[in-house]
Amino acid sequence: MLRILIILIPLLVLCGCVNPPEPDYSAEARIDTAGLARHIKVLSSDEFEGRAPSSPGEEKTTAYLAGQFKALGVEPGAGDSYFQEVPLVSITAASDMSLEVASDKESKTFSYGDEFVAFTPLLEESVEIAKSEIIFVGYGINAPEYDWNDYEGLDAKGKTVLIVVNDPGYATKDESLFTGVAMTYYGRWTYKFEEAGRQGAAAAIIIHQTGPAGYGWEVIQSSNTGTQFYQAGGDLSNKCKVHGWISEETAREWFAMAGLDMEQELAQAATRGFKSRHLGLQMSVSLQNTIERSTSRNVIAAIKGKSRPDECVIYTAHWDHLGKDETLQGDQIYNGAFDNATGVAGLLELAEAFMAAGRPDRTVVFKPVTAEEQGLLGSAYYAESPVYPLEKTVAAINIDGLNIYGRMKDIIVIGYGNSDLDDYIAEAAQRQGRVVKPDPQPEKGFYYRSDHFSFAKKGVPSLYTDNGIDHVEKGEEWTISQMNAYAAEKYHNPADEYDPSWDLTGGVDDLRLFFRIGLKLANSEEWPEWKDGVSFKAIREKSRGLRAQNP
Repeated sequence: MLRILIILIPLLVLCGCVNPPEPDYSAEARIDTAGLARHIKVLSSDEFEGRAPSSPGEEKTTAYLAGQFKALGVEPGAGDSYFQEVPLVSITAASDMSLEVASDKESKTFSYGDEFVAFTPLLEESVEIAKSEIIFVGYGINAPEYDWNDYEGLDAKGKTVLIVVNDPGYATKDESLFTGVAMTYYGRWTYKFEEAGRQGAAAAIIIHQTGPAGYGWEVIQSSNTGTQFYQAGGDLSNKCKVHGWISEETAREWFAMAGLDMEQELAQAATRGFKSRHLGLQMSVSLQNTIERSTSRNVIAAIKGKSRPDECVIYTAHWDHLGKDETLQGDQIYNGAFDNATGVAGLLELAEAFMAAGRPDRTVVFKPVTAEEQGLLGSAYYAESPVYPLEKTVAAINIDGLNIYGRMKDIIVIGYGNSDLDDYIAEAAQRQGRVVKPDPQPEKGFYYRSDHFSFAKKGVPSLYTDNGIDHVEKGEEWTISQMNAYAAEKYHNPADEYDPSWDLTGGVDDLRLFFRIGLKLANSEEWPEWKDGVSFKAIREKSRGLRAQNP
């Protein structure tokens, strides 16, 4: 009998019938509010000048982060360096531009900043659109899988296309249109500019509306005026000459000049079978640009795995914000305390906990990235030029805005239902007496607005959360009111500054969840996967050579 048991035990282990021991999570106690607050205050101080890429603020930020990782004993993660260089090009359009729209009866001139913003992805000192015909193309979507093509039968070459933000499902609340109120990538402004370029349009202008966009016009102003960054050496073919936004009030004037009611036209655009409409208007705008090339940096630190160092778990958060605007009256610095000094401070706290936990089996990487605010440029560059092969990257965990409101009974997973990582966070949350909930505002497209998306597009299972909304003492209504106030008053605004009254206990809870997930993955042989039906699944299977095994 003893001999049989001796034989059976290794067989059970090989069959996976004996569960591996749970990691020792006690090191999570190293994550605390004092350390978190200390790093947030430094990173969001005026001394760091808003942490713009390729600025003195970047030099201070990246040096601080590298110094903190070194002090913790976390090794350089990019060879013998803490830095991965990211080549950028910046284009600054002169702010004295104006935009003219003309019909056969009248012409109107619109003011930069208040009524429109415009910029170019082309490396040209002067870009001009002269009397370009304006065509309303509805949502500007070409999606065969949804049987939807707003460009069908249209020759957009050389034209200006006018586009509605978000998806038709948001406007109609019809679950049979795309994914209903939940935004798809087709609803993001990035896609709309990309598709307009593929269609040959000279200019692409998006109509801003606060609800469908998920933010107010002041965010359009702060994010799309002044210096815009792009990846140096990026593909400039199939790009519009001009990208832009117009306010809802400006859009209403354009439609009125065409003799049309805007609300009726937008409603028609959300119906299946919509046909693009020539408005009988022409647009003219001229941009004078200052072009500069620079090098920014992703910061990369790593704890090398002891038994499978080629496999890694990555934590990421963007260190950059919007810098400073000397044209503003009063406070000119976009400190970005919540967005995203909190997330970067969280990476440092996680690194301290992992160092206390001992060397894991897999490598754990901490990667504060640059230029997220400019279109996920730092993470996208890493995804194209990874230091650690993506097919060996077990998962990416992204932090973009850490809970500052106190302890919650829940935590929100952005993109809930996409991957097995939902199960990992549900297990960790349960240990804290919390529950996992899906995004309550899927119409805002948060899944496409942070650095995890650069990894997801390459097939790496990626986790991105938002803080919970059910406060342990004050409930949901209070939390939502606080979040809405931040979005309206501080998001991408100089008012986003560190506040000593913040309750960071909830942020610590969330970081401890992330620590547990990462530690479990780093000390196991598990590979979380995408759920069936998620488009990233096929990319992952191909990168890891799994298709032949799982036909």
